[in-house]
Amino acid sequence: MKRNVIFAAFLIAALSIVVMAACGGSGNKQENNVLKVYNWGDYIDEELIGEFEEETGIKVIYDTFSTNEEMYPRIEADSSLYDVVCPSEYMVKKMMENDLLMPLDWSKLSNKDNLNQTYMKILSDFIDPDNKYMVPYCWGTVGILYNTKLVDDVVDSWDILWDEKYSGSILMQDSVRDAFMVAEKKLGYSLNTTDPGELEECMELLKAQYPLVKAYVIDEVRDKMIAGDAALGVIYSGEYLYSKNENPDLAYAIPKEGTNVWYDGWVITKNSKNADAAHKWIDFMLRADVAARNFDYITYPTPNKAAEEFIDKDILSDPAVFPDDKIISEKCEMYLYLGKDAENEYYELWKKVK
Repeated sequence: MKRNVIFAAFLIAALSIVVMAACGGSGNKQENNVLKVYNWGDYIDEELIGEFEEETGIKVIYDTFSTNEEMYPRIEADSSLYDVVCPSEYMVKKMMENDLLMPLDWSKLSNKDNLNQTYMKILSDFIDPDNKYMVPYCWGTVGILYNTKLVDDVVDSWDILWDEKYSGSILMQDSVRDAFMVAEKKLGYSLNTTDPGELEECMELLKAQYPLVKAYVIDEVRDKMIAGDAALGVIYSGEYLYSKNENPDLAYAIPKEGTNVWYDGWVITKNSKNADAAHKWIDFMLRADVAARNFDYITYPTPNKAAEEFIDKDILSDPAVFPDDKIISEKCEMYLYLGKDAENEYYELWKKVK
């Protein structure tokens, strides 16, 4: 009888091992069928996520971040947390230098020819030589969104953000590079300056502005401006079209002193657990119809040349949404990764401002 009990226990243990093995196999299969995406908030038509899942059978786990500086530490700590991420160009450079990215296999991107080669060359020349790591997703400028009913001055300069007339009605970006960019351009400096004297001067200028600022925010700029809660707000150009549709009194200006032109793009993490699915995701987003639908939803300019066929011509000709090459070349500058020491200096000065 004891022997039967021992045999029964052995049989149960054996069956348990089989079940555990089966579950383990199922788990591995499930992991291979999961894609983890990390993107900016409100930066995709979420219906496209479901369509990707339906077309490919791949389950998408989709998380969001508010700034590049919020995203980076998570990837630095464990680059296997996500498979595909959407940083800005200067942060891509930092991730490249710190060996956090996997080279792209362009042979897996059947829709790569849809990309505007002008943007590919810009990124290759300044950020990602030979376009080894980054596939551009959206681009745009940083400017001033203003309410024409609340602002009776011409908005063509960063100076207006220091006008005491608008005290308590100014929204600034809660982002170190974007905030310092405003001060740098107002003073006539490069937005990539690392000169200690220039940075100190910018800090003092931002400290002088501090009492006039209603709030330091990011995504909330759009909603507050639509609601009429502020007269002026520093904003990414992609928010303009949506804001204008919701509140016709809003307008967008690129200041005469110049501003930032930025590019966000898809990258695959160094230790991605599903690089094949990551390539499928990027290729899906490169489809002309998908890129056009996504633009209609998020209203951020797309670098997808083929998608322009599906976009309203009046929108394509609006310089606030799609600024021409002359504006970009004469008024705009791209953020560069300045290195750890300069980055730390910016952070320390930003803390003194706030």
